[in-house]
Amino acid sequence: MSDVEMDDVTNNDFVYDPDQDPEEKRTVRKNYRSLARVVEEHQSNPNDLSAEQLMKQVQQADILFDKVKGPQEATLDSHFLLMASTMGAQKARAMKSGSGSFDIDDFVAKLVTFMGGRKSLEDHANGDSDEEYVDNVTRPLEWAKIGRKALAKSRRVPVMGYMLGPLSLEQKTRAPVKRAKLEKNQDDLRKPQELKEGDIARSENETTKNVAQLEAILTDIGEPVNFFKFVINPNDFAQSVENVFYLSFLIRDGKVAFETNEDGEPEVFICEQPSDADYAGGLQKRQKVFEFDMATWKRAIEVFDITESKIPQRPPAKFRLGEKWYG
Repeated sequence: MSDVEMDDVTNNDFVYDPDQDPEEKRTVRKNYRSLARVVEEHQSNPNDLSAEQLMKQVQQADILFDKVKGPQEATLDSHFLLMASTMGAQKARAMKSGSGSFDIDDFVAKLVTFMGGRKSLEDHANGDSDEEYVDNVTRPLEWAKIGRKALAKSRRVPVMGYMLGPLSLEQKTRAPVKRAKLEKNQDDLRKPQELKEGDIARSENETTKNVAQLEAILTDIGEPVNFFKFVINPNDFAQSVENVFYLSFLIRDGKVAFETNEDGEPEVFICEQPSDADYAGGLQKRQKVFEFDMATWKRAIEVFDITESKIPQRPPAKFRLGEKWYG
């Protein structure tokens, strides 16, 4: 097809038409699906569909393509052509020439004979000696001879190239690298200290013990007490934070109640721990998020005039590893 004809097809037939007749669209789709169904039925055994039948299917698709005006119909056309080309490739691989199938080894042997690598049996029978026949096998092939044959069938300009890379390529061998072995001075090596259970002295400042201590103090008070006056240690901010931490366990377990009095001050006091029946009756646990930083600690000491801690000062936590103590 000439360039002028291609331009005419492009300008006239390949036009997107959103207003195409719906009935025509349905007919085109139906016909494309029928063509695709025929090819799909023979995919498992391509030999059941002859090359002439496959060609007729493609020709019918070409006729249908003249009525394609939308992307969906064009997709069906490309899908059918893909299936048809795949079927054609399968048939080409299974194609037989004459009485036997295509033999690659036989084809290469004939090429070698044509390029003068070895003489045919007829030439060998016409008087060539065995020595001459062996020489013909080992002599260089005349690639120019097959090249001239190929040039007669193609107009492409021959270029330099390699089939399997340059023949003079030398494989580089990596030299083994010897690394010097690091030798450690035995005098600098130190054996880790071995610890046993008896070498570790547990600290008396444990969470369970401190939680129980706060519960006992609230029990002795026996009435609601200001939250800040109870937990704050005016001499130690870190222990004030620890007191809030230990008190949170009592509130979580329902042993201590946290409420706000009429003046808006938070109070804590000992209460009866809820049972499973209380929770089954609808009692719900609620969480509170409390911000307690050093500024709040100082402000609470000033507002509530806290001069001493209701919770005794605890010694700094320490533990011993071997012969040394760590705090």
